[in-house]
Amino acid sequence: VQLQASGGGLVQAGDSLRLSCTASELTFYFGIYAMAWFRQAPGKEREAVAVISDTGISTRYLDSVKGRFTISRDNAKNTVYLQMNILKPEDTAVYYCAANKFGTVSMREPADYEAWGQGTQVTVSS
Repeated sequence: VQLQASGGGLVQAGDSLRLSCTASELTFYFGIYAMAWFRQAPGKEREAVAVISDTGISTRYLDSVKGRFTISRDNAKNTVYLQMNILKPEDTAVYYCAANKFGTVSMREPADYEAWGQGTQVTVSS
């Protein structure tokens, strides 16, 4: 599976952005993959921001983004989204989407994921 992420940019604190990640070259139906958004800031480890189950029923978030970020998916479009509201400077990072076939929302380590998008930069100015 190939993942293409988009939607990053430079915004001010308090603004919103929506990231998208579209899968292609699928061997299996997109709806069997758990999907996640990770982020990595300079000098820091990659961390899971949000995870969504294959059906979209279950989600899990990093504590610092709860109430501000929403992960969703459209299996008909092979796409997962990350709506980011009330952005803060500490949200500045490269954001990556990732896929895990038959995965669950409990999978929050980078090693759990078998496919990655190329990353999209999100920069939040104060």
